[in-house]
Amino acid sequence: MSPRWLILFLRIIGVAACFAFLAAIMPSHWMIEIAEELRIDFPSQSPLAFYLARNLSLLYGYVGAALLLIAADLTRYRPLVRWAAYGTLSFALLQAVVDSMAGMPAWWTWGESGSTLLGGGLLWWLDRHTRES
Repeated sequence: MSPRWLILFLRIIGVAACFAFLAAIMPSHWMIEIAEELRIDFPSQSPLAFYLARNLSLLYGYVGAALLLIAADLTRYRPLVRWAAYGTLSFALLQAVVDSMAGMPAWWTWGESGSTLLGGGLLWWLDRHTRES
């Protein structure tokens, strides 16, 4: 299978993750309104909640930028793809644990950790099936 599918996947996920940079700078009242729409309590007066939400968004954005860098020179960065897949798979499992401990709704936990697990599995599969023999 051609590595172009892996490159395309890395680019799609990379661009999508870069949108998290916007969440890092969105107005605080938007965060509160989005949480209310999702029926999730947001501690609106807590600077720590905004700090954590914004820093997590920055982290996701930088992960997206790293995926775009990997996709731009797959030959050079190919060894990182397998580790990104393993990291994403383990992150999905730990995400489910953390979401449950935080008391997030089941639909959130399953949706978030399930999509992360699916993405990590697809990344692993594409990496495995696009390597030259």
